[in-house]
Amino acid sequence: MMNLEREIIERLEIAGIEVIEARINHIAYAQEIAQAMLKRQQATAIVAARFKIVEGAVSMVQMALEQLSEKNIVDLDDDKKATMVSNLMIVLCGDKDATLL
Repeated sequence: MMNLEREIIERLEIAGIEVIEARINHIAYAQEIAQAMLKRQQATAIVAARFKIVEGAVSMVQMALEQLSEKNIVDLDDDKKATMVSNLMIVLCGDKDATLL
């Protein structure tokens, strides 16, 4: 027996009312709590989406480096690779479209 049901039975027995079943059909949260819960849910969704974006970007950068090397398109030293990786990650993970400088 749930605590809620037990408490209701104890209180209503005094009036001669027999409680057969007690359950919660609706829960309403205070506005502040509901907003905090929504923010937390949204933050979790944003983090999950960002994780997927970064995961995809890393795969794309790795594939780009491999193909450039395999096809002998350009020979990159470690510094140029680091610059290319940095630029690609910024473009692929950023919120804004790439622009020409």
